Amino acid sequence: MQSFFETHRYLLEHLGSPVRRELMNEIDWNHRLIGIKGARGVGKTTFLLDFAKLNFGYDKSCLYVNLNNLYFTERTIISFADEFRKKGGKTLILDQVYKYPDWSKELRYCYDNFQDLKIVFSGSAVMRLMDQNPDLKDCVAVYRLDGFSFREHLNLATKNKFQAYSLDEILNNHKEISAEISSKVRPLAYFNDYLEHGYYPFFLEKRNYHENVVKNINLILEIDISYLEQIELKYLPKLRKLLYSIAKMAPLQPNVSRLSQEIETSRATVMNYLNYLKNGRLINMLYEDSESAKKPSKIYIQNPNVYYSVTHGEVSQLNMNRTFFLNQVGYRHQVNVSKSSDFKVNEQLDFYIGDEKVPGKELGDNEYLAHHMLEVGEKNQIPLWLFGFLY
Repeated sequence: MQSFFETHRYLLEHLGSPVRRELMNEIDWNHRLIGIKGARGVGKTTFLLDFAKLNFGYDKSCLYVNLNNLYFTERTIISFADEFRKKGGKTLILDQVYKYPDWSKELRYCYDNFQDLKIVFSGSAVMRLMDQNPDLKDCVAVYRLDGFSFREHLNLATKNKFQAYSLDEILNNHKEISAEISSKVRPLAYFNDYLEHGYYPFFLEKRNYHENVVKNINLILEIDISYLEQIELKYLPKLRKLLYSIAKMAPLQPNVSRLSQEIETSRATVMNYLNYLKNGRLINMLYEDSESAKKPSKIYIQNPNVYYSVTHGEVSQLNMNRTFFLNQVGYRHQVNVSKSSDFKVNEQLDFYIGDEKVPGKELGDNEYLAHHMLEVGEKNQIPLWLFGFLY
C-alpha cells in the first residue's frame, strides 16, 4: 500500500492549480458513496485529485487509487479498502472503477460493512448507476462532470473568477450581468476559440487539440462503449460511420431507414447505436416533449469541439452556435425541439439562435433571441455567450 501513497503524493505535487470546477461546490461530500460520471477527457481524474488536495493535502487519511493498476487483477476492492481503513484511512478515491469486474457489488459491500469509510469513485458516462444498477441504486449519490463551460474557459484564459448564474438570473438580469463581465474582458474575443478548442481541459497541453479530440472519440467508441455495451469490435466501423454521418448532417431529423441503409445494419441496431452514442456523450437527442419517444425528433453533436473536429471545421457558425446553446443549457435544464423556435427550454421558454431579430416577428414574453454577436443585450435579446455562464 505504501507505493500507492507515494503515487498519490506525486500526483498531488504535480497537479498544479487546476480550474476549480463548479461541481465541487454542488456535491454533498458528507455522503459515504459518491460516483462521478463523465465522458472521457472532461477532467475526472484532475477533479478527484483537486478534491483530495483541497480537503486533505498530503494527509494519509485520504488515498487516490487508479483501478487500471495491474495490482487489482489479484487484489479486491474490498480487501484493499478494509486494509486502508484499518490503517487509519477515511476517504478512498477510486478512479476508472468500471474496468474492475464486479465493481458495483464490491462497492455495495464496502458501503454496507465499512461505515467508517467514505468512497468517491469515477467512471465512464456509459456506466450504469442508480435505477439501472440494482447493487447501488439506493446508496450512491451520482454526479456528472462535463467539459469546461465557457465561463470556466474564460476564467482560465483571463485569470478572472467570474461566477456562475442561474437561468432565471440570466433571463431577468442579463444586461447588467453582461455589462459587468464585458467591463473586465471582451467575451467575444474568446468565444470562437472556445467553440473550436475550449471544452476539454487537454487544450492546455502542447499537442494538436483536434487530433486529441478525435483520439478521445475513438477511445470512447473502442473502449467505453464497446466494452460496457459488449459490442464486438468488428461492428465498430459501423458505429464510427454513424457518428460521422450524423456530424455531416447535424442538426438533423433522423431518418432511421436511411441511416440503417447507409451503415448497412437494421433499424433496431441503428436505434441502439444512437443510444450508445448519446450515453457516451457524443450526441444529443432531442424530443418534442418530456416523454421521450422511441425516435428522437432531432440529433445534435454533443459539444462544439467534437462537431468541429469530426467535420474538420466544415460547419456553419449558426450550427456551432446552436450546438453550444444546447450543450450549455442542457447541462441543467430540459431542452426539447420547438415547432416555432430553435429550442423549447423547461417546456415553456422559446429560444431562437441567430445574429438578428426574427424576421417579421416580435418576441413575446417567453421568447428570447440568443444573439451571437452581442456583447451586452437588450430586453429579450441576450448575448449567446452568456448562456455559457450557467455552470
